Amino acid sequence: MSVFRTAGGDAIDRSRTISFSFDGTRIEGHPGDTIASALLANGVHLMGRSFKYHRPRGVLGAGTEEPNALVGVTRGPGRFEPNQRATLVPITDGMVVESQNRSPSLARDIGAVNDLLSAFIPAGFYYKTFMWPRSFWAKVYEPVIRRAAGLGRPPEVTDPDRYAQRWAHCETLVVGAGPAGLAAALAAADAGGRVILCDEGETIGGRLRDMPRATIDGLTAGKWIVQARTRLENAGVRLLTRTTAYHYGIGNLVTLAQRCTDAGGARTRERQWMVRAGRVIIAIGSIERPIVFPNNDRPGVMLASAAAGFLHRYGVLVGRHIVIATQHDSAYRTAIDLAGAGAAVTLVDRRARPAADLGEACSAAGVTVITGHIPIDTRGRLRVSKVAIAPAPDAAHRWLPCDALLMAGGWTPSVHLHSQSGGKVAWDAQSAAFLPGTTLAAQVSAGTCRGRVTLADCLADGWTAGGGNGASAPAADDRTDTGMSPAEPDAHPEGARRKAFVDFQNDVTAKDIRLAVREGFRSVEHLKRYTTNGMATDQGRTSNINALAIAAQAMGQTIPGTGLTTFRAPYSPTTFGTMTGFTRGRLFDPVRTTPMHARAVAAGAVFEDVGQWKRARFFPRPGEDMHAATARECISVREAVGLFDASTLGKIEVVGPDAAAFLDLLYAGRLSTLAVGRCRYALMLREDGFIADDGVIARLATDRFHVTTTSGGAASVLNVMEDFRQTEWPDLRVWLTSTTEQWAVAGVTGPRARNVLAALVEGVDLSSDAFPHMAVRQGRIAGVPVRIFRVSFTGETGYEINVPARHALPVWDAVAAAVAAAGGGLYGTEAAHVLRAEKGYIIVGQETDGTATPDDVGLGKMVAATKPDFVGKRSLMRAAMRDPDRKQLVALLTADRSLLDEGTQVVDPASPRQSLGHVSSTYPSVTLGRPFALAMVHGGRSLLGTKLAVATAAGPVAVDVVDPVLYDPSGARLDV
Repeated sequence: MSVFRTAGGDAIDRSRTISFSFDGTRIEGHPGDTIASALLANGVHLMGRSFKYHRPRGVLGAGTEEPNALVGVTRGPGRFEPNQRATLVPITDGMVVESQNRSPSLARDIGAVNDLLSAFIPAGFYYKTFMWPRSFWAKVYEPVIRRAAGLGRPPEVTDPDRYAQRWAHCETLVVGAGPAGLAAALAAADAGGRVILCDEGETIGGRLRDMPRATIDGLTAGKWIVQARTRLENAGVRLLTRTTAYHYGIGNLVTLAQRCTDAGGARTRERQWMVRAGRVIIAIGSIERPIVFPNNDRPGVMLASAAAGFLHRYGVLVGRHIVIATQHDSAYRTAIDLAGAGAAVTLVDRRARPAADLGEACSAAGVTVITGHIPIDTRGRLRVSKVAIAPAPDAAHRWLPCDALLMAGGWTPSVHLHSQSGGKVAWDAQSAAFLPGTTLAAQVSAGTCRGRVTLADCLADGWTAGGGNGASAPAADDRTDTGMSPAEPDAHPEGARRKAFVDFQNDVTAKDIRLAVREGFRSVEHLKRYTTNGMATDQGRTSNINALAIAAQAMGQTIPGTGLTTFRAPYSPTTFGTMTGFTRGRLFDPVRTTPMHARAVAAGAVFEDVGQWKRARFFPRPGEDMHAATARECISVREAVGLFDASTLGKIEVVGPDAAAFLDLLYAGRLSTLAVGRCRYALMLREDGFIADDGVIARLATDRFHVTTTSGGAASVLNVMEDFRQTEWPDLRVWLTSTTEQWAVAGVTGPRARNVLAALVEGVDLSSDAFPHMAVRQGRIAGVPVRIFRVSFTGETGYEINVPARHALPVWDAVAAAVAAAGGGLYGTEAAHVLRAEKGYIIVGQETDGTATPDDVGLGKMVAATKPDFVGKRSLMRAAMRDPDRKQLVALLTADRSLLDEGTQVVDPASPRQSLGHVSSTYPSVTLGRPFALAMVHGGRSLLGTKLAVATAAGPVAVDVVDPVLYDPSGARLDV
């Protein structure tokens, strides 16, 4: 056994030994070991080099707070991940681990020259250095910065592992399975309802696992944890270990990242849980703070809590001759535990008079206690070898030999999830920390993350948060506490010349922070970005409070007066695989095809992408280009009949007693007066009054509507509907169902459309009186039940046949045969665009650009202004929205019959530099015998009959401004 292994360690399986390589050296460990614990057990403290100065670094923490020991891990072919925390990655047999940010090796890194040049690269040096000369930026500075940015090397092959996502709902979500979290989960389970308990550790227990002498309900900490787990499992509580809550969203939506397996392969590697909870209990504990003093970053210098974790969980002594520098009580318990494991321990307490019983307990355990002293320097090249201590920074000092130096500078409660939830934090002078300030109805913090000190207090606090009766809370031995006594943050004294590190990951020193203050960066957010303190994956876990103390001192103000930076998600590093789940590769942007896609392919269609859909753009015959094919298809529709696949239209069923009232509120038109069996064109507006989507809405029954949307707008419209239904009008009895994929649509349009369908449709009278324009009927075609909508997007008599998607092909084939027999044929989206533009019909997103109102595009009559309310109504009432000089839809005819380009600017010939608007659509038209364009022009309707110009590369092109309805302005063709 290694000289650094002890007999303890509840996380490892000593019955087996496995090995991995670290920078080519074979390292042995046990299943359950992390990379860090296995390296420490083998006496390896040097694990990385710092980002900026390339200084030797070892582990600082034992968990997610670790800023230094970032490594690249290869678990097999194609399974390489950079920047993995060595404290979190369990070892597997054959794993290959490599250190980062060094060349050629950890022990001999040429980048260490940066440490010697540190005077020339202070905080914010890049803002000053890379400004001049300007010509250097593109060819010199930018390439160098890009190569230097980041740590590690990116993977070179596609990640082969599987990632998944799932939703879950519960009455209570408990985040953190330490003493407070376990107590909260037990109470919530007793109260009934679904309970989920998650923790990022390999198992439950949290810091309670590092307190072997604690007793709860007469049981040792370890036995009580086992008992608690059994009770929770028997109560049906879902336990999610190795699971990090990395985002707290609106409506108690908490996103979790679960590490399912370390091996990858066929099993799911990671899973993202999106948990919607009735109530969230945050019990994520606190993180120990380092002490700021010169050369406090050597390998072997770490947090006291980390040493305790390595000892109790992995049976690893971080050193044989240990010095602990402290300014609060928890270090005493750690010192006693380390001495009991065989280490020679000296405890150096900054306080002159700590509690007498602590000193007595240490003396009884063989720990040497020195009070009234602080660490002021260290020595040791690749591992700490001694530490200088003194009563004050400038007082006479003495050196203590050591192979590990532990820091215990106080505790920082983890308040990031509370902040993300919308809660505020407040400085608590008694705790010397920021604690959750505001109380939220559906969220509560418990335990040390809200300043509770003793183990008994944490258990009681968690039990109460979970809804338990205080009298029945788990009871801890009164003599056992967490050691979380308050300690003032460490404001390193000014004047020291050697580097005293505050942020270990970003190489930010106390001097850097003071320099930033002197240079005018007094806002904590500016200070953070100028110095990079608390950025990257560290997120200020170990650095924020000490940095604030130093900045506050430099500014001559208090820490709460200085403020706290914002906690943004994800607070903990989260893989892209977890966030994307199955949405990768072919599923990253899935190609969607209609049920008739194969028929279009067989007909020789040329496709275009419309959102995720593949749509037939045109059907060329031999020798035809797009323009020729489109012209032929347009003639077929205008003179005979055409068949169009309109399946991509969004479709939503709106059902319920209040469906009509709901649609009245959501759409600008009045839909409650729509008769059963009739359709109405409707506009959906945004709250700012601008057009968001359009479509035809059919009333199938008193309480049932069929709503169509644009092809690309189906998902967003449904999302808007659900948003308003759930948040604005939750009292309305209405239900929404997306049916886009359930209905295939065959559009039949042209002067022979009625005759084509007459021979196919059963159970529907197709006469104009029985089936007028903008009506809907239900019948059968080829024995299949269908819904037929009498609507038109071409200006000709038209029908849209909605057929269940699984029965679409027989119906399509029957209709296609009848269309061909009537002298017609298939047409694509390009012809559809020409036909609709000739009629002056708009396409949302083409004629509208997010700033168009209904009146702007000639659809002011679609707005039911007398309705009491609808989305966007108040915005339409603003004077600016009724300005007659707003951009309005017109048509443009070029004097030389040339074809304009979309997006070109419309100008006044007398002032060609002043834009009056832009061309939104432009097409050649075989029907009109000339090209034409639609345009949005300021005061367009007042300019009808005038001449303007369009700016082109060849010069201005004269145009006539005319009404946008160029074809059949009377609408007679809609009922042929």
